[in-house]
Amino acid sequence: MTEPTHAVDPVRLRAYFALIEVSGLLRHAIEQQLQADGDLTFVRFQILRRLQLSPAGRQRMTDLADAIVFSRSGLTYQAGLLEKVGLVVRNPSPDDERGVTIAITDAGRALVDAVMPGHEAVVDRLLFSQLSQDDARTLTALLTPVRDHMREAPPRSARPRRARS
Repeated sequence: MTEPTHAVDPVRLRAYFALIEVSGLLRHAIEQQLQADGDLTFVRFQILRRLQLSPAGRQRMTDLADAIVFSRSGLTYQAGLLEKVGLVVRNPSPDDERGVTIAITDAGRALVDAVMPGHEAVVDRLLFSQLSQDDARTLTALLTPVRDHMREAPPRSARPRRARS
């Protein structure tokens, strides 16, 4: 019996599966840390951290959904949960009558600040402790163009909406 041919060669397949496994293991550990330290899910942490790093601590909801590659309806649901506990506020967008902005509150900033040391410790222990500074630079150099290529065609749920005529 002949071996089946594959579109991806074995070296690239091993790299792909290693990347997927590392990503899954790291995300699992991060989710456990975020839950333990701040009663946060990974996506809620992403929302809060992106807002904390945004100018003025706010973003349009659609832009935030695109940035974290999350569906708009899913983001609306998560934002509602965060708003209920006072970590964010949503307001009509001043630039777009149909748009909504989301902003982090002082309580949201405080929660992100509280979970960041543990978050950084998990990332450092599981990922960066095994890499030199040069390795980290190389990893960044390898992944950045891949990320940029993938961002050129985001998933349908994260694609910017076309303007209505």
